[in-house]
Amino acid sequence: MKEHWDEIYAVLDTDELTWYEEIPEPSIRLLSKCQINKDESILDVGAGASTFIDYLLNQGFKNIIAADISEIALNRIKARLSKEKTSSVRWIVDDITEPVHIQDIRDIAVWHDRAVLHFLLKEKQQKVYLSTLKKVLKNKGYVIIAAFSLKGARKCTGLDVKNYDQNLLAKFLGEDFKLLDYFDHTYYMPSGVPRQYIYALFQKT
Repeated sequence: MKEHWDEIYAVLDTDELTWYEEIPEPSIRLLSKCQINKDESILDVGAGASTFIDYLLNQGFKNIIAADISEIALNRIKARLSKEKTSSVRWIVDDITEPVHIQDIRDIAVWHDRAVLHFLLKEKQQKVYLSTLKKVLKNKGYVIIAAFSLKGARKCTGLDVKNYDQNLLAKFLGEDFKLLDYFDHTYYMPSGVPRQYIYALFQKT
């Protein structure tokens, strides 16, 4: 998987990526519903070259962790930011299905995942993802997950995906999490092709 994503990020410019968002509006919308302070920690799992990190910095969030399996992807974000902003983010190269560094983090206020979970097809991968999430997230912490909806694509970048709706996400997370909000979102790739997503916000009870 690491080789796959390294190759994607090495070949394509950021705005050519099929999931590129100039403004991550759906994530911002759900983050605005999370009652957290600017100094509480936000973990962006599968940050890629996402502009969500830029948004968090511009809004004054001071405890940001960007994690991705591809160091090339994270370097894309760093290249956009000033040295001051780059130094204020904790950068982690890690595989969420075999975490080495992420599992040592604690007291995360917001777990943000745009389009990582739906790539995890094996039960073992899903279990590790969920156990890691539960371990690092603080009590009453929030989980933002975006995945291809039941009406969405069945493949992305040549890889099969698992499709979700809000009920399947709730079932996956289990009874320790309360569904606070959700909505369907149509994302248009740089090519103009639509992709159907489900966005959901949960809180750890």
